[in-house]
Amino acid sequence: MATSLEIPLSEVRRRLALDNPWWRAGCGIDPEEASWPRRAYFPHFRRLARQTSVRRAVVLVGPRRVGKTVMLKHLVQDLLDEGVPGTRILYVSLDTPLYSGRSLESLVQTFVELQQHPDQARLWVMFDEVQYLKDWEVHLKSLVDAYPSMRFIASGSAAAALRMKSRESGAGRFSEFILPPLTFAEYLDFAGVSEQLIEDLPVQGGAPRYRATDIDALNLEFINYLNYGGFPEAVMNPSVRANPARFLRQDIIDKVLLKDLPSLYGISDTQELNRFFNVLAFGTGNEVGLEDLSRHSGISKQKLQDYLEYLEAAYLVRRVHRIDDNAMRMQRARTFKVYLTNPSVRAALFGFVTADDDAMGRLAETAVWSQWLHDIDTSRWLHYARWKAGRQTLEVDIVSLDGSTQKPRFAVEIKWSDRIADDPRELRALCELAKKHAFVRQPLVTTRTHAGTVELDDVQIELAPVALHCYTIARNLLLRARN
Repeated sequence: MATSLEIPLSEVRRRLALDNPWWRAGCGIDPEEASWPRRAYFPHFRRLARQTSVRRAVVLVGPRRVGKTVMLKHLVQDLLDEGVPGTRILYVSLDTPLYSGRSLESLVQTFVELQQHPDQARLWVMFDEVQYLKDWEVHLKSLVDAYPSMRFIASGSAAAALRMKSRESGAGRFSEFILPPLTFAEYLDFAGVSEQLIEDLPVQGGAPRYRATDIDALNLEFINYLNYGGFPEAVMNPSVRANPARFLRQDIIDKVLLKDLPSLYGISDTQELNRFFNVLAFGTGNEVGLEDLSRHSGISKQKLQDYLEYLEAAYLVRRVHRIDDNAMRMQRARTFKVYLTNPSVRAALFGFVTADDDAMGRLAETAVWSQWLHDIDTSRWLHYARWKAGRQTLEVDIVSLDGSTQKPRFAVEIKWSDRIADDPRELRALCELAKKHAFVRQPLVTTRTHAGTVELDDVQIELAPVALHCYTIARNLLLRARN
């Protein structure tokens, strides 16, 4: 006798009820998830998700393990707290095997029938891990058009596919919201130490400023942030924190490099992609060139270029381009820098670092860049500068250009050392750049613990601990996003 290969509808209904405990009176989301701090991005996401007057689906995208699922659950709890009946909220994780082969519309219809919702009822439908459904963007757009009274929110980790397909097929029907890894300011909030380590200074025009009440304690937290603090789960869960390689590597690295990207782009040699990413991650912040990479790896330049585009699309790395001392970008630039978007990925791959490790300089630089990357509009005008001055090659780590004039606005040299406070001669490049261009603010050099100013060739240069600098960037960008 023939056996049906389709999973019975009764099992699907049972699983939906299990995944939506708020359908039962008095129940909310999982208590552990409810206890987690809200991401600093949650208020903005909530406003976007609750704009019911706009007939669009919200697509929440970002790298793995940065809290997208928990953010959806926090939105559920927020709706419940506002008085929305739990029976009007559907949450579906599409990586659940029981839902395999079922369309989004069939799941919505099952929900409507189970709860006996009338036509035109205001319903909230959340699809998690939507990339597991083939042609998800076509199905989601169809739902938005067919059910104007329903508010659809989707999330997914295969950012490359989500961004590409949402632009192609969801024009006018999708609003994209990017959730990045934790900033250093968010990490301190999650760890519950912000108030004891950071003090707000009186605002005297310009951006808010801060002071470290105990720079040594702040630096200890900065090391923790580099090792695991980019991932909310690691901050909140001691088991994950103790061994991030065991708990995070599979999801962050293996699923993206060995599953998501190969399936999206038809990559046949996944081990080659994995090796290439490991080289980039270990040397985060290094200047690289496709010709040298190709010569040492045996991988063609075109394939390396493709890999870099894939890794950027998946929010794993970010390329930063070079300018010269005249703030001109090279027309045929052969080199660029590559940074991890989340410095904690390096520890998940290669183990924890300590304050005196050789890698700390590049990781501190990566941490500063990762704070800026949370603001797409600002970060696209950030470069590094390198040029020849006689027989010397001079370099400045970060130069911000004005989007309209292309003139440098400010420059930062990133160091994890206090040596510069006693001997500022290493700052020749920063000094030359400052004398050549009218910066809108004083040039800055980060240190390990020192704050204050130094002078070189009549140029006043500000000193600030790199941990405090990371906090300042992150906190002020978040304040700007809220306004």
